Amino acid sequence: MKKTWLVVIGAALLLGVVVLAGCSNGVDGTLELKGNLNSQQEGIWVNGEGKVTAVPDVAVLRVGVEAREDTVAEAQDEAKVAMDNVIKALKDEGVADKDVQTQYFNIQKVTRWDNDKQQEIFLGYRVTNVVTAKIRDVAKAGTVIDAVAVAGGDLTRVDSISFTIDDPTPYREQARKLAVAAAAAKAKTLAEVADVKLGKATYISESSYIPGPIYRGDMIAMAESAPAMETPISPGEMEITTNVQIAYEID
Repeated sequence: MKKTWLVVIGAALLLGVVVLAGCSNGVDGTLELKGNLNSQQEGIWVNGEGKVTAVPDVAVLRVGVEAREDTVAEAQDEAKVAMDNVIKALKDEGVADKDVQTQYFNIQKVTRWDNDKQQEIFLGYRVTNVVTAKIRDVAKAGTVIDAVAVAGGDLTRVDSISFTIDDPTPYREQARKLAVAAAAAKAKTLAEVADVKLGKATYISESSYIPGPIYRGDMIAMAESAPAMETPISPGEMEITTNVQIAYEID
């Protein structure tokens, strides 16, 4: 009698383990896997790109002054006078107050290492003050550079000039339309080749890119020499790019 009960209890326990195993590894796991596959793989997924070129309408000039003297006070005073002259020149050339912004200010002790004495030699203090100025009349960029170079004298430092578009919204919209059209055309072709009917779009993502070309190098030398002729500046063109990813149903 005891042996019979042991057999029944053992069979029941075994059946319970089988049922539990089926729930955890069979039904639930399979449903979850199918859900992930369906959400990621069903339909037609395509990418589209749209590009639009535009001429920049704003030049951003990064300009500053750098003074070195025996004391901090002397270096500060010299840099202040030079920067006041630079900012005045910017305003005289039509750059608005709101378009001039301080980007960097630094006071630094200047030393050099003497190998013979095996010690640092004090050389003075350096004061650096840098601003960015938005030039909304790009054609005047060269004139503005020459004006600040003269105003700041030998302390002038022109770090770089870059170009941008003040309101890129219309160009982005145009690039977006081109990108969506390219994606739709690709999806239509895929559907025709696969002999399926293309349904509605179920997913759309977008990313845009507007590069900002920067020209560097000889501009520091131009500022130091303060040329009599106007500095030639060419804004060129910028390319606004929009990429989209779209998923379409298959009917």
